[in-house]
Amino acid sequence: MAMIRTPADIPPSEITPESVYRARRQFLQAGAAVVGAGLLSRLAPAQAQTGRFSDAARSPFSTDETATEFKDVTTYNNFYEFGVGKGDPAKNAHSLKTSPWSVEVAGECAKPGRYNLEDVLRPHPFEERIYRLRCVEGWSMVIPWVGFPLADLIKRFEPTGNAKYVEFETLQDPEQMPGQRRAILKWPYVEGLRMDEAMHPLTILAVGLYGDVLPNQNGAPLRLVVPWKYGFKSIKSIVKISFVEQQPISAWMRAAPNEYGFYSNVNPDVDHPRWSQRTERRIGEFLKRKTLPFNGYADQVAALYTGMDLRKNF
Repeated sequence: MAMIRTPADIPPSEITPESVYRARRQFLQAGAAVVGAGLLSRLAPAQAQTGRFSDAARSPFSTDETATEFKDVTTYNNFYEFGVGKGDPAKNAHSLKTSPWSVEVAGECAKPGRYNLEDVLRPHPFEERIYRLRCVEGWSMVIPWVGFPLADLIKRFEPTGNAKYVEFETLQDPEQMPGQRRAILKWPYVEGLRMDEAMHPLTILAVGLYGDVLPNQNGAPLRLVVPWKYGFKSIKSIVKISFVEQQPISAWMRAAPNEYGFYSNVNPDVDHPRWSQRTERRIGEFLKRKTLPFNGYADQVAALYTGMDLRKNF
């Protein structure tokens, strides 16, 4: 199993040099619009042409496993807002307009409001994190995301002591998202994390993959990535973040509470009612492999659930 190091394991030699950090900040100041804020004219010519996060340093939290092929990551997706077939998002998501984009921050915090995407992103240096993704249906990928820790954003908005959970909401616009014209789920798509899960250093907000901006079908322009949970927890195309006292009712909990729990931690010992979770098929591989507890991130996150019955709290 590929190991992921904690911050205490990182030697000074691997800390991002100040010059790289400053270059990253300069990139943000010059062109956060690379992910959809309407400022492409302010980017350097090469950046404007490629949209690449050329300065995103590799995070020490990354796995050393081989990344899944780009074509598979971008054409085999669950994004029901664009259709229920795995190929539907890649076919239909061109209708999504990611510029301009804003995110509403609400609830138990000192700085609520509506923020343009570039204002959400500007203070946060990006990094590449290669994470495993395990889908509840039994397939998996390894994806090199570009993003930043969700905890950094949460601290900016200063949640109060009443904020026990963070709730996220996807855009609801049937004109742009044709899958929302059908009652597949109760729209908009809603997900949530306990505050300590949201603040964990493995939890990130992603704005890109493979060094480029997120394709629409992968959740552009802003999505959550929580690598120890099943993929449906990593909500896409986020337009609202709320700090709340009560546990959110997610879209899949509302649709099928006997199948989808709030925690949704990857657990090979808790089967979905319609299929086993003990094995998975890595996209691009023929043979199945054993599913690891917490998707292989147990050393980093198991302590979050000490004393909990993970069969009951599935």
